Amino acid sequence: MSHHFIEFADVAFRYPDGTPALQGVSFRVTHGESVGIVGANGAGKSTLVLQMNGCLLPSAGRIRIGDLEMTPGTRQEIRKKVGVVFQNPDDQLFMPRVFDDVAFGPINLGMAPERVAERVRSALATVGCAHLEQKPPHHLSGGQKRAVAIAAVLAMAPDILVMDEPSADLDPRSRRQLIGLLQSFRHSKIIASHDLDLILDVCDRCLVLRDGRLAADGSAADILTDQRLLEANHLELPLSLQTGRERRPRAGAPSFS
Repeated sequence: MSHHFIEFADVAFRYPDGTPALQGVSFRVTHGESVGIVGANGAGKSTLVLQMNGCLLPSAGRIRIGDLEMTPGTRQEIRKKVGVVFQNPDDQLFMPRVFDDVAFGPINLGMAPERVAERVRSALATVGCAHLEQKPPHHLSGGQKRAVAIAAVLAMAPDILVMDEPSADLDPRSRRQLIGLLQSFRHSKIIASHDLDLILDVCDRCLVLRDGRLAADGSAADILTDQRLLEANHLELPLSLQTGRERRPRAGAPSFS
């Protein structure tokens, strides 16, 4: 059995003020799967993402990442396996240069300087941003920041890549480039997004959250074309299906402008 999996078993979470965010959520994502998480505002998507590498710990239930159960004592080891790209890349980019941001994780893993440099340059090349190595992050475009944030996670060589709203605030060209980039990754991928067209293009499986509960789990193609199911969960059909426009997924790892 592959150890590259995430399993939620009857997971619940309440914020300190008592607000319930997740209630009895159970699912398993296995090695190589590409899974989308969709739901209306307040459904619990971001809370679910933050549970996956221990930014938040469950109030009840159990989370396993491979052979490790999520506990305060295992979070650091789990973060080597699960890389999370947050919704706002500015939450991850805080160093003077792009190189330093992407190197931060490998340095904290205790890697030798030459190995760190290899990881950084490989990760930046993967996202098409090798030319940005010496740039200050605050001088980057939104699409470039998003790509560099992904590179910073890839430099850690995680088994599982988790992204929260990766297409938020991207212009159409940067969004198309992001889709091509995600399609090229061989990692297990979990993507939480309001962008149902992106989920349809990138993911094979889809989870629907409603009021902190798992409302549906199945093929992305089946779920995202089921208008009745989507409307029952306060969602709409992907825009491409509403307008009849043909989706044109892009492959490869383009350079973000």
